Amino acid sequence: QVQLVESGGGLVQVGGSLRLSCAASGRTFSSHSMGWFRQAPGKERKFVATISWSGGSTYYADSVKGRFTISRDNAKNTAYLQMNSLQPDDTAVYYCAADSSGWIDLRQDEYEYWGQGTQVTVSS
Repeated sequence: QVQLVESGGGLVQVGGSLRLSCAASGRTFSSHSMGWFRQAPGKERKFVATISWSGGSTYYADSVKGRFTISRDNAKNTAYLQMNSLQPDDTAVYYCAADSSGWIDLRQDEYEYWGQGTQVTVSS
């Protein structure tokens, strides 16, 4: 069982940066791949980024590639999403998720554990 708690969301101006954290409980965090997803108001939740269990593989949605960086610290049971050059279209609730397969995955259905989400609002 893995429990996830996101933090680091908030209000930021266009072009600003935020770093989201996802703290995991449980001793199996290091064997899970992690993903970040987001849901804008009135829209479906969408994939943002994913990282393998070791951190050796990552993958990003085209909309965030070059601006966002996913990382993890297995010693701290924490995953991160560094978000730079934020735009109004990045406004959403951001969720982290854990997948016991350990491999990068874009599909929401493959993730067994989800956090409660953290709001990111980018003002223009």
